[in-house]
Amino acid sequence: MSGQSVVLIRRAAGALALVSAALVGSVAAASDYHPISPDAEGEVITLTGHDLTIEQLIEIARHGAHVRYSEEALQRASDARGLRDEAGAENIPVYGLNRGAGALREVKKAVGKPETLVPPLPGGGALPEIPDEDLVRAVLLIGANTAPLGASAPEYMQMLLDFLNQRITPVAYTRGTLGEADFPAVANNIQAAMSGKGEVYYKGVRMKATDALVQAGLKPFTSGFFSASAENAYGDARAALLVADGRRALEWVDLIYALDKIAMNSSITPMVTPVQAQRPFKWVNWDASRVMDMLRGSYLFEADPRRVLQDPESMRASYIRQASAWQAWAALRDSVLLQINSSDLNPMMIVGASPTDSWELATPQMMRYYVKGGALSHGQHGYVFSTANWDPYPMVNEVEAFTNALANMDIAVAQRIERFTDRSPTAFFTGIKPADVLTPEQLKDSPALSEPFWVFMDIWQEIQSLSQSLPPEGIAADVGVADIASLSRLKTTRGQQVVDLTLQLLGYDLWNATYWMDVRKAQDSSRAFGTAPTAVWTAFRKILPWQQDPEARSDIPYGILAYHFVSTTPATVFYPTGPEMPTTDGQMSHAAAIH
Repeated sequence: MSGQSVVLIRRAAGALALVSAALVGSVAAASDYHPISPDAEGEVITLTGHDLTIEQLIEIARHGAHVRYSEEALQRASDARGLRDEAGAENIPVYGLNRGAGALREVKKAVGKPETLVPPLPGGGALPEIPDEDLVRAVLLIGANTAPLGASAPEYMQMLLDFLNQRITPVAYTRGTLGEADFPAVANNIQAAMSGKGEVYYKGVRMKATDALVQAGLKPFTSGFFSASAENAYGDARAALLVADGRRALEWVDLIYALDKIAMNSSITPMVTPVQAQRPFKWVNWDASRVMDMLRGSYLFEADPRRVLQDPESMRASYIRQASAWQAWAALRDSVLLQINSSDLNPMMIVGASPTDSWELATPQMMRYYVKGGALSHGQHGYVFSTANWDPYPMVNEVEAFTNALANMDIAVAQRIERFTDRSPTAFFTGIKPADVLTPEQLKDSPALSEPFWVFMDIWQEIQSLSQSLPPEGIAADVGVADIASLSRLKTTRGQQVVDLTLQLLGYDLWNATYWMDVRKAQDSSRAFGTAPTAVWTAFRKILPWQQDPEARSDIPYGILAYHFVSTTPATVFYPTGPEMPTTDGQMSHAAAIH
């Protein structure tokens, strides 16, 4: 088991120990701002611009790990600045340096003229504030990680690190980007905060930016500066958090599916290895082996003449929907890793490139942008090109694909909850009714799926409404220069909502499964459930006891109890290792075991 997984499991164990106490009494209203828990401040992660992982991003954005630059990263930024400045000295047209930006791209401007500091945007109304510190920190981090890939000013790069390390989190806004560069929603206010304008949260406390800088011992920028870091850091940050949270949801759905199989006394023949070998979709085969590993040691491997030959399709084939969601998740993960570890900057400095490197570089058009090299670039030559790297595709397509894959999976979750409620005389799917094996007193004192039964159906309907693809849009902004949009904010926001709703749906699934596991125990006390399912069942029973006077139970709806359990406790606490995850074709993919 990796050191990273040990840290996560230790944190999860603490969360599990606290969740019961946290939920006793009434549920407190959520605060307007959600600060992080900086329990990793002693950890230092080195940024190179090329190898930031999702796990590291979470450690920094959500747990306060500190950051620094590698020497190579600092040198790369210095070389890019030198080449850009030399291009200006050689009178080569450079977007943003000696030419204007956007619709002013053909308008000459004086080299060396400082950029105008952008004032912070006023909030309220159509510009609601981002309430989550981890999201803004993720934006800062992605900006910091990609800054060495462009001609960023050293003062700007250092300030990004200072903001992260000292927990200065600018007040930023959820709207203001179409996904073709995230300047209005977030970047403007971040840069304004660096100059002491606007407001920030300093270690979770809201104050004026200038006061936070004083308390942190930092000096504000007093003039313009060249910032060259991720143009889509806001959408990228949302997508990265979606990857992290989506994985946790998928880890839970596999484990709760195993509980459902136990609860229904299901047939497990669809997942046996010889069957899987006949249809070698690697993610499907992997998920089947993963669920079978969770079920190992359970009574489902023992002969039972009352076990049905085939379960309902939602129960029989759920692992296929889950595997498909995992496959979509892996594709999104790979795209996000590429996005946050490569340059989406405009312009791009290609240090060291020569006309002989490829045929097109030697053409007259490309030679217009060739920098011969001089004092400002320390003799280095290269090219300075305008780019379209700011377009966040293909990542945005993968966001929608994952969201839709979750919805296709969630319908199986919703349907299998419903299948336990068969009220026919024969109890067709479960084979028994609770009243067949429980005493009247047990029936009264056990936590059956009794609160408004249609709540989980309502959750599913909301998931369904959010899973619809957004239509492609073109908006001729900036005098027609910015005429297409990716809508990354809307798409990632929907994805995050569907992940959270999936956890809510899984809470009902867990509640129902554990109830029926107790029914199965009452039917035959010798039945074993397997190591991981037993651990989940036992832990959840500490939150929601099996037999308890209804008058003594918490006033908190059981669905909320179950949702808090799965949302605060990683499934890896109960099932830390498993079959090795399939490799992918993505350049940033990692063949790693689930842990």
